[in-house]
Amino acid sequence: MPPNNREAGYLWDMLQAARRLQEFTTGVSYQAYLDSVLLQSAVERQLEILGEAARRMSEAFRQEHPEIPWSSIIGQRNVIAHQYDDIDLEQLWSVVTSSIPKLTAQLEALIPPLPPEIE
Repeated sequence: MPPNNREAGYLWDMLQAARRLQEFTTGVSYQAYLDSVLLQSAVERQLEILGEAARRMSEAFRQEHPEIPWSSIIGQRNVIAHQYDDIDLEQLWSVVTSSIPKLTAQLEALIPPLPPEIE
């Protein structure tokens, strides 16, 4: 079942956040990430957006797409938003460099095509 308009918007938000995470970290070493509070903040913000958009997806849609690690994405967002003093930078880096490329491809497959009059 394709996403409704609201869910399509959330998928776009998730995809945009995932793409930004890749853009921000491509060619960046782990040490450069550790040395840059600006980059850490940018990564955390995009993970927060990704998780919030995932949280807003209907339970039915999430159940239809178990290939997306919904609970992990939402859980990571909750840690960043509510337990900010407990953020594990190494774990975030691992998520961004290992999981986000696969997630990006999965999200791209879920985005409905634009109507011809919009393209």
